[in-house]
Amino acid sequence: MGAAIIVSTVAALLLPAAPAAPSPATVCTIDDDRLDELSGLAVTADGYVAANDGSDHPSHRRIFFLDRECAVERTVKFPDEPTDTEDLAVAPDGTVWIGDIGDNGSARKSIGLWRLAPGAKKPVYCKLSYPDGAHNAETLVLDGDGTPIVITKDPFAGDLYVPAGELCTGRTTPLRAAGSVRIPVTTTPNPYDLAGHFVLTGGTNAPDGTKVAIRTYADAFEFPVVNGDVIGALTSGSPRSVALPDEPQGEAIAYSRDGSALLTASEGTRPEVLRYPSALRTTTPPPSPAPVSPSPAPLSGHDRSRGLAVPAVAALLVAALAAAGVVIARRRRT
Repeated sequence: MGAAIIVSTVAALLLPAAPAAPSPATVCTIDDDRLDELSGLAVTADGYVAANDGSDHPSHRRIFFLDRECAVERTVKFPDEPTDTEDLAVAPDGTVWIGDIGDNGSARKSIGLWRLAPGAKKPVYCKLSYPDGAHNAETLVLDGDGTPIVITKDPFAGDLYVPAGELCTGRTTPLRAAGSVRIPVTTTPNPYDLAGHFVLTGGTNAPDGTKVAIRTYADAFEFPVVNGDVIGALTSGSPRSVALPDEPQGEAIAYSRDGSALLTASEGTRPEVLRYPSALRTTTPPPSPAPVSPSPAPLSGHDRSRGLAVPAVAALLVAALAAAGVVIARRRRT
């Protein structure tokens, strides 16, 4: 009780009021029991591609292709059981990348990406390892050249990791740190209250490559992308926010085909695909600086506190969360 009061008090002092959120439009409802743990979503030329998070049900462990009305048209089986698939992304050439990157206990010695090439009958597993120990992650986006970017689910700031070598060679490819993205905090209502604002649960690239979005359980944050530099956009850009209020367990996010809207979905029975107007209305990138500076190094702990409050107040907030025993973990069915 006392911890909850601390959290509420600190939140009232620190967090900006969330902008009024327009009511989302329901695009379609996924009426298929096999997609009741929906975690990754992307648009295709004729519909959507989707994946569950790690599931105990063999029928759920597939890559699902849906039409524009959200009816499942076909599925592709994983050749082996995934550990914890969390997000997916579609490259410009049609390659589907599925991030097998979840690790609630931060105990995996390696993670992986499943690559489904256009026309392939099954995906290939590409094994990866972090340079600094295990991390939990639920967000996968692509850099402008199609390189996968894994973003961790750490509170306040997600760390970016990219492959440091060739992928899918049959050997483990090391990852390298590529910076951090600070998570703006709002007061948008969500099932996890304050804690739902502090961790990333999904990401997406606009089809034309001019913007990238990441999301929490409460909001989406859009960043303009210049010259395909998604890492630079996330680590040093200024985002625009889109409130996603009271989504049951919001994890999946995608851009519409024309980039004018964000599409979201939650885990649960008969999930709805919701449509929110993009906060970045134009798909024309801003003028490019010359030359483009390299991506900044990973931020320090002090830097990660910026944008929330002064370090002392941010520390108080962290302590309050710890006292409340807040741990964002997957709600598993028994």
